[in-house]
Parts: sequence; C-alpha cells; structure tokens
Amino acid sequence: MLDIQTLRNDLAGVAARLATRGFVLDTARFEQLEGERKLVQTRTQELQARRNAASKQIGFAKSKGEDVTAIMAEVANLGDELKQAEAQLAVVLAELQALLEGLPNTPHESVPVGKSEADNEEVRKVGSKPSFDFAVQDHVSLGEGLGGLDFETAAKISGARFSLLKGGLARLHRALAQFMLDTHTDQHGYTEVYVPYLVNAASMRGTGQLPKFEEDLFKVPRQMGEGIENFYLIPTAEVPVTNMVRDEIVPLESLPMKFVAHTPCFRSEAGSAGRDTRGMIRQHQFDKVELVQMVHPDDSSAALEQLLGHAETILQQLGLHYRVVKLCSGDIGFSAAMTYDIEVWLPAQDTYREISSCSSFGAFQARRMQARFRNAQGKPELLHTLNGSGLAVGRTLVAVLENFQQADGSVVIPEVLRPYMGGLESLRGLK
Repeated sequence: MLDIQTLRNDLAGVAARLATRGFVLDTARFEQLEGERKLVQTRTQELQARRNAASKQIGFAKSKGEDVTAIMAEVANLGDELKQAEAQLAVVLAELQALLEGLPNTPHESVPVGKSEADNEEVRKVGSKPSFDFAVQDHVSLGEGLGGLDFETAAKISGARFSLLKGGLARLHRALAQFMLDTHTDQHGYTEVYVPYLVNAASMRGTGQLPKFEEDLFKVPRQMGEGIENFYLIPTAEVPVTNMVRDEIVPLESLPMKFVAHTPCFRSEAGSAGRDTRGMIRQHQFDKVELVQMVHPDDSSAALEQLLGHAETILQQLGLHYRVVKLCSGDIGFSAAMTYDIEVWLPAQDTYREISSCSSFGAFQARRMQARFRNAQGKPELLHTLNGSGLAVGRTLVAVLENFQQADGSVVIPEVLRPYMGGLESLRGLK
C-alpha cells in the first residue's frame, strides 16, 4: 500500500509515476474523499472538545450545588451528534482505505518505462544453448516416453492443467526441490520454513493478492460459528512466509531475515484460457521453492541483487542456459517496485520461458501488514520485503528434460542431482 502522506503531499507526482505502468489514478476521487475526511474529522474533534468541556462544567456546577440539568442535556445531545460524526468518519476512512488498497506500487526510479514485455531490458545471458544432431522432443513426449508423465490420469482425477508424475520422473522432481532447499540453506544462509497452504484473507491482503486478484485464487469457504470465513489456497509461499512478520515489530539485530520454503502453489489461471495448454508450463497446481527476505530499507537494493544471484546459482549448477531480464514499468506486478525475471532456454519451444521472478516491494507490503522493525533510535519503522522463486520446480524439470535429452529419448541427469537420485546418471524409458 502506498503512503497516504505521499499522496497528500504529491498527488500529481504519484499519479505520473503510476501512469508509467499504465494505471490511471483517480485524483479527483482521492481529493474528494480527503476533503470529506478533513471536514468530518474536524467536526468530530470539535464535538469531542465541546463534550469534554461540558462534562467538566457538570462537575464544577455540582461542586457549587447548581442545577446541571441543562448542561447534562447538552452533553447528551453532543454525544448523539458525536456518534453520527464518528460513524460518518468511519465510512469515509473505509472508502479511503479501499481506494488505497486498489493502488499498485510505484515503480522504482531505475525501472525502464514501457508498456509490455516487449519493452523489458535484457541484462545478461549465462551459458550457451545446447546443440542437437537429432529432432528435439518436448518435455511431454520425453516424459511420456520415459513412462513418468501422465496427463490423462491427472485429467481423470482433477481436470485440465494438472499433471501426474511417477517413477524416476517423480524422484527427479523431488530431487530438484531438495537440491534447491539444500543450496539455499547451506550456501546462501536461508532458514527453511514449513508453512500452511491455506491462509486467511488478512494474509492475502497483506501481500497484495486481495482485493484486486481474488478471481485468480482458489477460495475455500469454511463455516466458522454462525458465519462463513474464506480461506485461500496459496498461489505462492510468498504469502504465508511474508505474513510471518505481519503486525510484528522485529528487533534491528534480527535483520536481514531470510526464509526459504518448498510448497505447492495453486492458481486458477483465470486469464490464461488457451495459453500453454500442452504440458507442465501453466498448471493449476505446481511446486516452487520460494526465497523471502525482510530487510532494512537501506539494504533493499543490494538484497534484490543478492536474491537474484541466489536463484541464478541453481541454474548455473544445473548447467542450464538462461537470461536475466529487467521488467519495464508496464510489466511489473501489482505490488512490486522492481522485478528481474530469469528465463530458461527451452529447446523444444525454441525460446526462453520464465522460471523465476525476483522482486523488491519496498515498504508496500510492509505497510499493508504493519510489519516493522525498531530502528537505531528505538522507533518503529516499516521493513522492506523481497521475494523470488528459487526456483519453480516443475518448470526446472521441464528444462532439465528438454536440455539434457538424448537421441534415444533418455535424459542425462545433471551431476549435482545424482546424489539425490541414488547415483543414477540418466533416466531411460521402459523399452
């Protein structure tokens, strides 16, 4: 959430920055609500002062033995007026809060201005594309040939955009997740956490999925007493992990806080009809290893570069070719101030596909969550939050299958994964 004081002091400036991401800020609506707030708040404060003064008069008059009937009637009337004013103020503040919750983050000044992914900037390429002297198969054909990828049964069990892995392929999927977790905990200093896969609405609001993106979520209504409370399947471990510090004031010496979690992720893909319908690229359920950091504001920029490097390390150790792209203002996510995408090379598609998105959110999420630390002066101050995939496990599996395929349909297992595979060097079909 944006700082309301910044909006009050520089509304035109904020509107201009949001316009670079294609968002039109309704400045007239904000000014209208602000005007109403000031008017009602002033009225409320005046009524409170008058009631307090009249209450003191009652005590003074009683001490002198005077009749206080008229003053008490005045206090009662003021009390009624005050209740009405407070109710009106609550309505205006709720409308202001709703407006604020619908505003995306302002892009960092270093973010290139652009309208779409076509305007993103390539930062670097790492490694080289593999060459093949045979017809390349995609991961679907390879997985089915290995006897380990079964979309038909998954569709029978659940429907479209689900997959079923078995045998060596399921083990390779598990090996990838374990390798990622071990690398991030042993080499990069993250603390592993196991978190709930169902979260409440407050958690979704904290990281910015609600209220704007509810249609992208899987909602699970639950009877709670006489009412119904909505829970949500997590779209990413970012939600539960970041919300660990919601409504907390952490000590300065605990920063930076670095967590890693391996979880399934659930997405409705509401806006993706007809896109990536073949294979594992876009699923309703997929696994991801998520990196989350909570840092001092002064360290935010450096932390993003560090987190990006941690995600890149996984691809480098696997020997996969990839590129890093800096997203333009029109392509960054709702809550992000700045984002790097890591795109891995997929030979069968002859293109790069996103395998990790690493973002800095500034104080945007922390303000929504009231996640703070106590600064050197002992005063509470908003944290800065960051997260990124380290990596998406399913898409990494896709990349391994396609990049390390052999002419006979077998797949060479990257050396770093072999200890997790019982020393196995390749996956072969059942022929």
